[in-house]
Amino acid sequence: MTDNQDLQGEVAGLLLAAGGGRRLGGRPKALLPHRGRPLVEHAVGVLRAAGCGRIHVVLGASAAEVRARAELGGCVLVDNPDWAEGMGSSLRAGLASLAGTGARAALVSLVDQPGIGPAAAARVLGAYEDGTSLVSAAYDGVRGHPVLFGSAHWAGIAATATGDRGARDYLKAHAARIRLVECADVAEPYDIDTEADLSHLE
Repeated sequence: MTDNQDLQGEVAGLLLAAGGGRRLGGRPKALLPHRGRPLVEHAVGVLRAAGCGRIHVVLGASAAEVRARAELGGCVLVDNPDWAEGMGSSLRAGLASLAGTGARAALVSLVDQPGIGPAAAARVLGAYEDGTSLVSAAYDGVRGHPVLFGSAHWAGIAATATGDRGARDYLKAHAARIRLVECADVAEPYDIDTEADLSHLE
């Protein structure tokens, strides 16, 4: 385990916030209201509270509106023009944006999982060791988010991240190397995908 405060330069937060909310009538997930502010602000706050000093946010659907309405000061905003292709394109864009920053790992989270807070993110971050680390939150033993990818894995992930599968294929191929960190006691991994899911927002 590592003191998260010592990792601020080594582990960057990477928030995937490009989704168009197709099943929500085309409302961009980043702008859904939660606790009086856009959901993307909440998600950035989680990564920051967990100990990420550098945070890159991948935007896609209504990116200009998100930039105008959300307070994302201190974040690096990454535009993904191919966001409609699915999460894989956003993951590729985000990892590419970290090249040359000195980051040795990326703590990846999704904008539409407000039930996952700083406690879970900090646990996953705390399991980081070096650029070969591969760590995932688990919920009752089932792999979920956030996930931490050491920089040694970025090229392989980018090469296999297609559609909405994200890093799923890469993680399946490297399952034996993943360190699972149980988080079911501190977080709920639901997604905001449908109108019914909006009841989770405050």
